Amino acid sequence: MSSPTPRYPLHRLTGQFREPAREVSYRREIAPRVRLESGVAICVAALVFGMFAISDYHYLDAGIELTLLLAMRLVVVVACLALAVAIGRLGDFSRRLWLHALPLWILATGIILIALLRPESLATQVTALVVATIAFYLLIPNLLPVVAFASLYLNLGFLAAAVVMTDIPAVVVLRIGLLLVMTNAVGFFALLRLERLQRTQFALLEEERVQNRQMAEEIAHRKSLEAQLRQVAEQDALTGLDSRRHFMARAEALLRRARHEKAPFSLFMIDVDHFKAINDTWGHSQGDRVLAAIAKTCKHSLRPQDVVGRFGGEEFIVALPDTHPKDALMVAERLQQKVSELEVMESMPDHRLTVTVGIAGGVDEDADLDALIQQADRALYAGKHAGRNRVVMSQDGSGE
Repeated sequence: MSSPTPRYPLHRLTGQFREPAREVSYRREIAPRVRLESGVAICVAALVFGMFAISDYHYLDAGIELTLLLAMRLVVVVACLALAVAIGRLGDFSRRLWLHALPLWILATGIILIALLRPESLATQVTALVVATIAFYLLIPNLLPVVAFASLYLNLGFLAAAVVMTDIPAVVVLRIGLLLVMTNAVGFFALLRLERLQRTQFALLEEERVQNRQMAEEIAHRKSLEAQLRQVAEQDALTGLDSRRHFMARAEALLRRARHEKAPFSLFMIDVDHFKAINDTWGHSQGDRVLAAIAKTCKHSLRPQDVVGRFGGEEFIVALPDTHPKDALMVAERLQQKVSELEVMESMPDHRLTVTVGIAGGVDEDADLDALIQQADRALYAGKHAGRNRVVMSQDGSGE
């Protein structure tokens, strides 16, 4: 049974993403961390390389060879420190790969030159070479191909220098070569595993971000749907006024506050006169226009704290907090006048819209919303039976 293909395929020898765009995205993601870690690691490597100038006095007497060796160490240290600063500011695997590779080649060249200028310390240099190779792979952040080529240059150059400058048996060269092969194999596969793990972690994190973004979009969409549903439930689709249920909830809250503060509270109901005749004569679309126009007039004629809703059919209802019934009477009469001035009957320009209004209210601490609505409704029907197009004050209970 074959193993499943990974969702984000990686190169077997480099550990990099096979998708160029994803590889570039990964390198940009790690760029800030790599700049910092590379700068620190290169500075440390350069200072360690320069520090071994102390041992040069032990192996070499004052002379041209010592001067050349110290000058070479100084050049390597200064060049590496300058590159560390440059990488800290400009380093980017996706655009300036050469900048990250250059310190490795400079350090490798310096180590090879030590073998040429200090051949008598070959045994010590082999140990330093192994440490430097491991450091190339694991301590200085870089891409695996860059490290592999720099390490190959370092090891082959060192072996060539050792063979040229020292008279060592072939068996010793073979042993050193095998040691370096083993060192490179360990470093290569360790870095390959690290590269694969880091990219796998990045891919999983990227997938999680996509899922989180999709989830956020879905949550936003659901909230939008909830808001739309809430609007449908709370708002009458034709007039834009509060639905009957939403009006009752808001008016009940206003009435409770009025009872608590012992403030006046009024309520009136509005009925469009002869609305059935409008529908039968000019059609329901014209009737809808009439209702929408009256609703707009109500909104513009009332205070922001007043609550107005569509009670059903051609009936509207208004709650007026902190308003005595006598003041509500003036509000209703002003609203009645504005309705009569509306021009919405294009097919019958001589027809004048009228409404009948029934008012209830008072300052009774035991006032009940349903009771007030019933009082306003009785006053409304009294006005309709009296000939319509009038405002009637309830004479029941608190409406007196």
